[in-house]
Amino acid sequence: MALWGVLFAMSKKGTEPSPVRKWAMRQYWRMQQSQAVVGLLLWGTTITLLLWPYVEWRFSDSCDSGICFNNTILGIPATYIGLVSIFLSVMLGVLTIGYLYDKVFSLWTEWRSVDMERNPYTTYALTPNWMMVTALQAELLKRSSPDDKEIQEQSEWFLKWCKQYAQGELFARAVQRWDEDMGPTPTFWFTDDEAMQKARDIVFDDED
Repeated sequence: MALWGVLFAMSKKGTEPSPVRKWAMRQYWRMQQSQAVVGLLLWGTTITLLLWPYVEWRFSDSCDSGICFNNTILGIPATYIGLVSIFLSVMLGVLTIGYLYDKVFSLWTEWRSVDMERNPYTTYALTPNWMMVTALQAELLKRSSPDDKEIQEQSEWFLKWCKQYAQGELFARAVQRWDEDMGPTPTFWFTDDEAMQKARDIVFDDED
């Protein structure tokens, strides 16, 4: 709770990227990559061990009523068979819930809608790829309608939008990778030499 409080307080201090928040979110992202598989195994194991004491007697010599099993099944201790059966039943239950979530209730559509709403790069921000496409189209539109004042103003607005997000981290990563793969990246028409140099000077610490 203290960590989240610090991160929340830092989020109120402006739009400048915080190294602490960035580092914390990177570690959180790394943990999320295995969260689904690890969570599924933990749930299955926990429920299996919770249910086992209630059915264990059916796999022992003391079982004298109802459904009973031998101590061994095909040479395998019945205890193992029972534990595996419970675990697979739990997995089947999870799969059934997932099927209902997907095919019957379609809750993933609303989840995806909220996810898109919260993603700045699908609402107001620009990734380097879309930035280049948008700037190119705006420039072509601007040159094809030199006498249309409204088109000129809107084209300038689009170019200003691209220039604004050319100062961000994603553009800096793109420039550095372009420099590495294809040689020096030219100064694009919607930005300037200062922004390009700033993009090259940023040092990333992704290995922390």
